[in-house]
Amino acid sequence: AHPEADFLDFVNAPIGKGLPIRKKLNPLIAVPTTAGTGSETTGTAIFDYEPLHTKTGIAHRALKPLLGIVDPLNTRSMPSQVHCSSGLDVLCHALESYTALPYNERSPRPRDPIERPAYQGSNPISDVWSLHALKMVVKYLPRATKDPEDFEAQSQMLLAATFAGIGFGNAGVHLCHGLSYPISGLNKNYKHPGYNVDHPIVPHGVSVALTAPSVFRFTSSACPDRHIDAAAAFGADPSKIKESMAGEVLAEKLTRFLEDLGVPNGLSGIGYDSSLIPQLVEGALPQHRVTKLAPTREPAREQLASIFEGAMKNY
Repeated sequence: AHPEADFLDFVNAPIGKGLPIRKKLNPLIAVPTTAGTGSETTGTAIFDYEPLHTKTGIAHRALKPLLGIVDPLNTRSMPSQVHCSSGLDVLCHALESYTALPYNERSPRPRDPIERPAYQGSNPISDVWSLHALKMVVKYLPRATKDPEDFEAQSQMLLAATFAGIGFGNAGVHLCHGLSYPISGLNKNYKHPGYNVDHPIVPHGVSVALTAPSVFRFTSSACPDRHIDAAAAFGADPSKIKESMAGEVLAEKLTRFLEDLGVPNGLSGIGYDSSLIPQLVEGALPQHRVTKLAPTREPAREQLASIFEGAMKNY
């Protein structure tokens, strides 16, 4: 559609120029084979950018598929660990979009709709989809992971991925995803169990979830009511949660959920230690597209370092 352009023209700033897509693209039909990305509902394409050892992408509503074919038969052959890691992506899509900076606080706000970013911040429409998807993940992901014959759970997780995609494809994600890209990109040795590959790999959903307890401790002060809602989705009694404790309660619920699924124990569980924090921070800093949607506003270098440090061990 843009033969005169350089690929990086459309890649998210500051890695690329982040230019809007102004021409009509060829129709795209999306057929998900994992219950994770929700790509059939979003306008985001993510890839490894090897020169910076990180992930980045292109985000624009023009990339949204014309049609999504969401059929659980296409996820039947997923190994257990792929069910788990892709489901963790759904978990964080839902949590991050529900707790994202509100749409009426996001800036800039260009008058021309085509100039608006794909991610608008949390809003009344995305809230419905994100919170419902979160409740589905809490109920069905453990079942889908532990029982390969639980077709109901697998089907519901695929729906949850689509529902969360509608939510975060509108509102956006924030710190768990922004911090996950250098976690994946810096991995030199860790090979996740259950993945039959010949190279080191931290599955995307795992890299996103490893920092989640630490992230939501950090963000809770900005919107404690939403963190309480999220904790309630995990079974906490919202009437007994003080706003000052919302982040701790949600982090504890998340930690127990991840531990029960057998997720590595924080960054140390994939072989990282505190000496890598400066590199992790450097890899996270360019992820403005998502980190600026944190409800606390875009965190400073020192705050990112603290979040990574808090994610070294979760349980």
